[in-house]
Amino acid sequence: MSARRVLAGSAAALLLPASLLLTVETGSATDSAASAASTSVTSSVARKAGQKISVEVLPQIVQQGKRTASASSAKAAVTATIKPVKVGRKVVLERLSGSSWKKVGTAKQERSGDANFRAAVSSNGAAVTYRVTAQKFKGLKKVSSSAADTAQWLTPTFSDEFSGGSLSPVWSMRGQDYEAQSKRKCSKGDPKAVKVGGGALRLSVIKDKSAKGKCKATSRKLKKKISYRLNGHVGTEGAFSFKYGVAAARVKMNKSQGQHASFWSQPVGGNGPGSDGHEIDIIEYFGDKHPQGGLTSFIHWYKGKRLIKTGSWIKDSKSFLKNKRDGWSKNYHVFSVQWTPKTLIFRIDGKETWRTSKRVSKAQQYLILSLLASDYEALEMNDKKLPQNMYVDWVRVWETPQA
Repeated sequence: MSARRVLAGSAAALLLPASLLLTVETGSATDSAASAASTSVTSSVARKAGQKISVEVLPQIVQQGKRTASASSAKAAVTATIKPVKVGRKVVLERLSGSSWKKVGTAKQERSGDANFRAAVSSNGAAVTYRVTAQKFKGLKKVSSSAADTAQWLTPTFSDEFSGGSLSPVWSMRGQDYEAQSKRKCSKGDPKAVKVGGGALRLSVIKDKSAKGKCKATSRKLKKKISYRLNGHVGTEGAFSFKYGVAAARVKMNKSQGQHASFWSQPVGGNGPGSDGHEIDIIEYFGDKHPQGGLTSFIHWYKGKRLIKTGSWIKDSKSFLKNKRDGWSKNYHVFSVQWTPKTLIFRIDGKETWRTSKRVSKAQQYLILSLLASDYEALEMNDKKLPQNMYVDWVRVWETPQA
């Protein structure tokens, strides 16, 4: 797609289009400052005293909270990875101030080997340089990473904060027909299920009052007649796409089972045999009381003419919540994917949930937001419990074009 500027949500929101997955397979401060000034470095690795320590700086993808908030107030994610893994080891985040390092945060190493931090992406509009230091621990010496900075993440190339009272033209309605082949013979996309207000996009599942009679929905175990339903289902096809970078959305999920909230992408030109791209389900949520936790991330890709589904339910999804009072339908969380030519890395509020290099899209991808009541799940919800809603506070993309 040719580069062009588009406004989304308000005149302050900049979009710069350029171009994002069925069988299951499952140093010294002075030296660091000079380096950061000459070249933008978002990740670094150091090997010292028999240890390996790395730091990766990511854009503003950390912002848990009950209410809508400015995307510019979200925090950058900083992840330290240390080997050997010593669970509970104290790790310090340090910020370069002049020619010295200033402590700005602490965390403990987790079983994954990581220690996760939230940090400022800029200071007076300028990039910030960070490093991490793992403290002495059970015979291991104190060790510091090399420096990494936020320069690459200062300005998103796509940003929509859903201000005002109408949806930006960059988003268009999807799936506006009842389609049995898409497992949605009982539901379809419709503008009536889409609303912008209070700084958020609300996507809903509601009754289709214009439809006559009932629809027979079928799952593996049940058959049930339900009201026809309208879905909130929008995407940026034909208006914005990108290739490589970080895509993120701040979302408050639907509460009940019977539909699933999604932030996902499709390749320009479609996903089919021979396609260079594939569907990327950045996050899907199937309801608060789902027995497997409710959250999934998948990619859908073709192996010859066979559609392959790679991914899984997010294990121990509650561990990604802030505390016991937190919840996916109670508060907003930032769900993101980092897309490089070799890897897809999925995160919640900056903390990694899953990564894959099984089949990485090489095509331009456009964004999709939806609350879909597919036939196999729609029968789980009585008509009386409609409407159901998901809320999207903002969507952003930071592109990292590759040669």
